[in-house]
Amino acid sequence: MRVAVVGATGYQGGATARLLVERGHPVHTLSRRPEADRPDLPGVSFGSGDLGRYEDVRQLFEGATHAAVVMPLVYQAEKVMRYAQHLAKAAREAGVRRLVYNTNTRVPDRTTTIAAFETRRLAETVLREGLTGSGVELVVVRPPVYLDNLFSPWNGPALVNEGVLAYPLPADTPAAWLSHRDLAEAVYAALTVDGIAGRIFDIGGASSLTGPELAEEVARGLGRPVRYTALEPGLFEQGLSPILGGESASGVTGIYHYMASGAEPGLLGGDDGSTAASLSVKPAPVAEWVAQLPWHLWAHAEL
Repeated sequence: MRVAVVGATGYQGGATARLLVERGHPVHTLSRRPEADRPDLPGVSFGSGDLGRYEDVRQLFEGATHAAVVMPLVYQAEKVMRYAQHLAKAAREAGVRRLVYNTNTRVPDRTTTIAAFETRRLAETVLREGLTGSGVELVVVRPPVYLDNLFSPWNGPALVNEGVLAYPLPADTPAAWLSHRDLAEAVYAALTVDGIAGRIFDIGGASSLTGPELAEEVARGLGRPVRYTALEPGLFEQGLSPILGGESASGVTGIYHYMASGAEPGLLGGDDGSTAASLSVKPAPVAEWVAQLPWHLWAHAEL
């Protein structure tokens, strides 16, 4: 495959790009960042440009046989719609065989007021309509919540130094926590497995865990006690804003406000690996994932 990866400068797209390169597939991506400010992605070729300019997107898709797409943390409907229109048109004109769209979140069945859900639903609709009858296959992957969020400046120090796992999900909400690496495996499978054109996969981890159950698994991986604390979404947003910017932080946090409302408590849950198995993906158990990471980096670190 020759793969156009949209979002390779982010965590999710970056994990996909690395896995593709690791398995010998040429990867091309697009970035607005200056060359010195781009992440280290050996084997990935960069083009300068913006999803809002069709000419840049068309250049990205030139020569591509496949595409893996995750939208940036943008939650303005008009902008996301334009991005999706450009991606669909470029995929058609380039003759891409299959496009895999990672929504970067689950999407409720019913319409909500949450921009993080509705802009991703909009992009999926625009891609599906834009690719219908074109010969370009569309596969959609909808992940839940990421384990990698725990190995972060806003979670790592408290976990290591205080044994506290504070996260903005109610303690009794089940979530099929998934690592970026296992998400990349799912996207790779969605790019390559035959007979899945048009399908939507609510991918998830090996099992669904409530907050206290997640803490038990993390404790097992760390080899020390850990307790779960449900963080108020507003406080989470305050901590995220300096990192992502106010607009993006507000968009991301909308998901957690929705989950805190109790409107759909099972949205982030899983099916005990059945969907992953249909893609021949075997997500790592949480404790195993935790045990492989250098948590000592957060020892005595401060936010």
